[in-house]
Amino acid sequence: MLILASKSPRRIEILKKLGKKFEIIPSQCAERSTKKRPSARVVELALQKAFDVANKYPAATVIGADTLVFCKGEVIGKPKSKADALRILKKLNGSWQSVYTGVCLVCKDTHQLVYGYDVSHCKARRLSQAELAHYAGKHMDKAGAYAVQDNEDPFIERIVGSKTNVVGFPVEFYQQLQKEFTK
Repeated sequence: MLILASKSPRRIEILKKLGKKFEIIPSQCAERSTKKRPSARVVELALQKAFDVANKYPAATVIGADTLVFCKGEVIGKPKSKADALRILKKLNGSWQSVYTGVCLVCKDTHQLVYGYDVSHCKARRLSQAELAHYAGKHMDKAGAYAVQDNEDPFIERIVGSKTNVVGFPVEFYQQLQKEFTK
């Protein structure tokens, strides 16, 4: 049995497009990290999420994932309010940022564990204050408060790296981990 330890609609959609049959059992862990580096933080949180569910379903293969945006020295997750979304968008406005996603696959019964992270770089368009105010709050459930999977999203003008990573689940990296997991 394959379990996705997430309720993220984007992760669910991406796994379905890959033709995977899986259960959705969101992690209930607190999602706290002591790590400062974005790469270490997303890996730590992906591990926490995967093990939270794997402890309850030890025979299953569990996928955990976590995504964050890093810009100008700040780790940026999901906005906490519309005002926070506006603050985030102002920080990202016209700037390059890095999007990190940690991915973990674990099966406790077989003692299998693989994990790592992918990183992509995005350039935000420069929007006016009025455009930012209008845009703020539209993507409260997404790290960085924007959504590249929405083709009409005006915020990101360029992506270097995996677009699916920016969406929240790096397909190519996941497939690489899956090959390693099944060796």
